[in-house]
Amino acid sequence: MSSLQGKAALVTGGSRGIGAAIARKLAESGADVALTYVRSAEKARAVAASIERAGRRVRVITADSADPAAIEHAVAETVAAFGRLDILVNNAGIFRAGSIEALTVADFDETIAINVRAVFAASRAAAAHMGPGGRIISIGSNLADRLNGPGMSLYALSKSALAGLTRGLARDLGPREITVNLVHPGSTATDMNPPEGPEADAQRRFMAIPRFGQPSDVAALVAWLAGPESRFVTGAGLTIDGGANA
Repeated sequence: MSSLQGKAALVTGGSRGIGAAIARKLAESGADVALTYVRSAEKARAVAASIERAGRRVRVITADSADPAAIEHAVAETVAAFGRLDILVNNAGIFRAGSIEALTVADFDETIAINVRAVFAASRAAAAHMGPGGRIISIGSNLADRLNGPGMSLYALSKSALAGLTRGLARDLGPREITVNLVHPGSTATDMNPPEGPEADAQRRFMAIPRFGQPSDVAALVAWLAGPESRFVTGAGLTIDGGANA
């Protein structure tokens, strides 16, 4: 439970869902944790309180991932608060669904800004502060590899782009012993995709294990990638989707 003792982490979009579970898990594993949010202030405070109960330091930062300067400021604020930055988790993202006829150029720009450009900006800023053993972990989607229905082209595009970015960053930062990896969750029980929602049964039909994952499942994988046992894993995309893409 102390594999991350003495480490400092930043989790973007850490106020709810998978991001909140990751922030809590990293704290339980010994890390001090900063988290960003845009609108869910009350939920962000609740996550912060749970981190403090775990005996770790916490920083809550308002930062819109659509704004590269805000992301860069969040990295700087994390370093100022903890004196270091060892782990970056690029979790913040948006989902814009619709057919090509319904989607707009504005939808494209917003999706790429938050789901791709923000990951680049945060990773670039964080890498400047990381030493050997640094970890950059981004949250993608199993939809980057396989689509089982219409209306997800833009989202899939944005998450597919992270695969190339992850491999490139792994090559750039590998000589410094900084690893860069990508986690691809499938259907996970969050308020954005509840297991009792109208599309839930259709999602379960594609899964080898026909149930939704829990945010804690994804958080456990992220914590492993953040820890010392994953030190030789880099440039990888790890899918955690109950076999939906099997």
